[in-house]
Formats: sequence, structure tokens, C-alpha cells
Amino acid sequence: MPLVRIEIIKGQSKEYKKTLLQSVHDGLVSALSIPDDDRNQRLYELDECCYERSPGKTEKFTFIELTLFPGRSTEMKKMTISEITRFLEERLHISPTDVFIIINEPQLENWGLRGEQASEMGLEYKRE
Repeated sequence: MPLVRIEIIKGQSKEYKKTLLQSVHDGLVSALSIPDDDRNQRLYELDECCYERSPGKTEKFTFIELTLFPGRSTEMKKMTISEITRFLEERLHISPTDVFIIINEPQLENWGLRGEQASEMGLEYKRE
């Protein structure tokens, strides 16, 4: 049940945004083996004046924050970053230098699902 927050500069087409969301999702399916219908994504568009970035970054600069259940292996996280970046480059021609991904892993006791603490639910998910 990854939670995805994507931030981009305003001005992209509806099709671009749809492809962006699909590319990130496909990377998660490929690397983490999540179900295809497990979608919890938010796309935020910011005005150019509200999106400061390092020199050399283009108008396609894409910031992706992933919040995952804890315990995935380093290899799975590496694959997640690689797959998302690959799909974005192949489908939207976003240079890898314009992709910034961060992974957060709050402990299960910090997740609330269906009115329960996730640590009490016996959740199963791929870790390696």
C-alpha cells in the first residue's frame, strides 16, 4: 500500500499527467510486486515561482515521495527507484537527472487502516 506524492511544475497536459501517474505505479508494481489496483497517488502541480530547484534542472523536474510499509530490502528500494526512473525516461523523456525520489518507511504502528493500527492487522507484503 505505497502512498505516492508527486510534485511537478504546472503546465503539463492531462495526458502527460496520466502517463506520469501510470509510470510511477508501473514502477511500484514491477519492483515491489504490489497489486495493480493498489493505487494511492497524489499529484501536486506548483507554479514555477513556487518550485525552486537546483541549477541545471529543467521544467520537467519531478519530485516523488514514496511512503512504504517498513522492511523492504535495500535491493527492492534500489529497483523501485530504477524502475520508476526508467519508465519516466522512456515514456515522458524525463532525464534521470530531473527525477528525485525519496522513500519514507514509518513503522506499522504509525499507520491507521480501516480504523485500526496496521501493526495489529497481520499485514502480508513482499519484503525481498
